[in-house]
Amino acid sequence: MKLNTVIKHWQITLLWIALFPLNNFAQNASKTPIANLLIGTYTEKGSKGIYVYHFDTATGKATELSHTNNSSNPSFLTISKDKQNVYAVNENKEGMVSAYTLTNNKLVLLHQKKTKGADPCYVTLSPDQHNLFVANYSGGSLTQYHRFADGLLSNPQQFIQHSGKSINPDRQEKAHIHGAFFSPNGNYLLTPDLGMDQVLLYPYSNSTSLPLDVTKAKTITATPGAGPRHLAFSKKGNFIYVIEELTGSISVYSFVKGQATLLQNVFTHSKTFKGSPNSADIHLSPDGSYLYATNRGEENNIVKFSVLSNGKLDVKSVAYYSTEGKKPRNFTMSEDGNWLLVANQDSDKVVIFKRNKATGALINTGNSIKISMPACLLLF
Repeated sequence: MKLNTVIKHWQITLLWIALFPLNNFAQNASKTPIANLLIGTYTEKGSKGIYVYHFDTATGKATELSHTNNSSNPSFLTISKDKQNVYAVNENKEGMVSAYTLTNNKLVLLHQKKTKGADPCYVTLSPDQHNLFVANYSGGSLTQYHRFADGLLSNPQQFIQHSGKSINPDRQEKAHIHGAFFSPNGNYLLTPDLGMDQVLLYPYSNSTSLPLDVTKAKTITATPGAGPRHLAFSKKGNFIYVIEELTGSISVYSFVKGQATLLQNVFTHSKTFKGSPNSADIHLSPDGSYLYATNRGEENNIVKFSVLSNGKLDVKSVAYYSTEGKKPRNFTMSEDGNWLLVANQDSDKVVIFKRNKATGALINTGNSIKISMPACLLLF
């Protein structure tokens, strides 16, 4: 072998050896867990609307990327599976839903549609991504839109008006739909109605012009005065957990072939609590081992239960954590289960907790996001 060939060979070898650690570093860096965070807000105290943050799931720190400038009370949000579109309710007397494109971490408004009901408070996309549903709280109604391939929405197509009341004259004088939740298999849409003390269960099909079959709707009846607000499904869809705002309770149901059966009712506040309950949100951990729910009012805490193999909550395992703020309206967990973020509406901050996946315990990291009246958190 000629000398210059040998030298060239060793030069290439040394270069490869020198670059190998850098290549490894680049590969490892690319695997650093990164997520983005959407925050919906109320805008009466100066918020700009919807905020987009980068959330570093290695450190638990958040950095603002952008925000809207012309959105009024975008209190609740949902995002398409392809992360290309964001939809927000505009919670006002004349309810609206806004459709956005999300490009380079910036939201661009496509259009707005009326919801035909006052104070829309919840929005969700069907799992097949073809239909969008809005719950109108003050209107006591549910509005459906077809979603087109480009992310645009049709005019309202199916409109369902709830009618009824319950025993609390101040809060249950009429129907108040507070959410819209699909079963994991996409076959049913459930609408907790705080005013009627009921959860309405509608069979869903995308094969018809009116996707919800009102004639086959079923009713899950809560304890009078409970006020069903939000709910969470177990991963397999065989259990439902309903948070009840007015009594601070959680009702656990088995769910088989569209039929719900009550298994358990537990309270989210301690036996020594003498105030007025004001529960808000509920979620299961990604692995389904723990359930969390928030209490507002005089408690301002998040409660944790272990979930037993039969779907019931282990009342002996209950633990309470301060949300480090006032009026924890909504919370979310990272996909890996390591982080839990709470939106404290009345103290204008989102508090970031580290989560012990083995025990479910929450540890305050000291990290927070200062933002006016946060109402909805969405990690993606």
